[in-house]
Amino acid sequence: MKLDLLASTHLLAVAGSRAYGMHRPGSDVDLKGLAIPPAPFVLGLGKGFEVEDTASAMDVFLPLLTDEEREVSRTTKLEGSVFELRKLLGLALDCNPHVLDVLFCRDEEVRLATPIGREIREARQLVLSQRARYTFGGYATSQLKRIQTHRRWLLDPPKARPARADFGLPDTPAIPRDHLLAADAAVKKQLEVWEPDLSNLDPSEALRVRDLLATSIAELRLADEERYRRAARWVGLGDNLVGVMLNERAYKAAVSHHDQFLRWQRARNPERAALEAAHGYDTKHGAHLVRLLTMALEVVESGEVHVWRGDRDADELLAIRDGAWSYDRLLAWSEAMEARLDAATKVTRLPAKPDRDALDALAVRWMTTGMGLVR
Repeated sequence: MKLDLLASTHLLAVAGSRAYGMHRPGSDVDLKGLAIPPAPFVLGLGKGFEVEDTASAMDVFLPLLTDEEREVSRTTKLEGSVFELRKLLGLALDCNPHVLDVLFCRDEEVRLATPIGREIREARQLVLSQRARYTFGGYATSQLKRIQTHRRWLLDPPKARPARADFGLPDTPAIPRDHLLAADAAVKKQLEVWEPDLSNLDPSEALRVRDLLATSIAELRLADEERYRRAARWVGLGDNLVGVMLNERAYKAAVSHHDQFLRWQRARNPERAALEAAHGYDTKHGAHLVRLLTMALEVVESGEVHVWRGDRDADELLAIRDGAWSYDRLLAWSEAMEARLDAATKVTRLPAKPDRDALDALAVRWMTTGMGLVR
C-alpha cells in the first residue's frame, strides 16, 4: 500500500529562509508538515511511516503553493519533510528548531491546515521548555564547528592525501586487521564503562551534562589520545601495540578529514565560495548561528518562538550572510550570547520539562481521529 501523502497531511507550511523572512528572489522553497497515515500504516504489519522527505514526493503539494513559489519550484528542486504526527511531536518536545518552524510560523506561511492541524498549532505552547536553550544552542554549536572546520580548510587546505608513512606505519599493516579490530573494541568498551550513564536524563539535559564534562576534560587537558591510551593499558594492552593502534587511528582520521575536504570542495556553491574567500569564513553558517542563538534567548526570556525575523533582525542577519561581521566578531558575539543564555535560563519561567502527559492525551485523540478510528 502506498501512502497518499496529500490526503494524510494535516499541516503544511513554508519553512526555511521564507519562513524567517530572509529569502531573496529565487530562493528555494522548503516545506515542513505533519501527517497522520491511515490505520494500516500504524497498526498493520507492513512498513510504517515516520517521515517523507524525497523531492519527488513534495510535488503533490505544488497546487497549494503561491504562484511565485510554484514558479521557483519549476526551476529549483522543491524540498521538504513531512513527519508522522508522533515523530514530529517527539522532536518538538525536544524543541528541535527545524520542527518548531511548522508549529510557530506565521499563518501567512501555512499552506494547509485541517481542523486537526489548526488544533495542534493552538496547543504548540505545550512543547516548550528549558530544553530550547540546549537544543537551539546545540544546533548553533554545530554551525560554529562547521565554520571553524571550513575556515581551516580555506586558510590551510590539505596538500595531499595522507600516507601511512606519515604516521610511522608500514605500507602493509604489521598487525593483522582482525587483531587490531579486537583490541580496539576492547578499548572502546572500557571507555564506555568510564562514560557516565545519562540514559535516565532528558535528551536536552544529557546534552548539557555532556557539554560540561567535555569542558572539564578540556580544562584537565586530558586529550582523547591520552584517554584512549589509559583505557588500553587498563585492559592489559602493551605500549608497543597501543602505539601502533594510535598511529592507525590518527592515519584513518587524517584520511577521513582529507576526504571530507575534497567533498566540501566539490560541492561548494560558487557564490558561497566567493563569500568565504572574501570574508574568511562561511557567512551563511554565521547568519544561521546568530539566528539560532537569538531565537534561543527569546524563547528562554519570553516563552515565545519568533520564527519570522522580518520585523526583528532579518536585515542584520542578511547583512551577516553577506559578510558584515568579521570572523572574530562572530566568535566574540557567540561567546557573549552563550553567557547571556546561561544567565537567562537560571531565571526563566519556562518549565524544566514539557508537560508530556497533557500532549500525549491530545496526540492519542489526534491520531485516532486522523486514522478514522473515532469521529
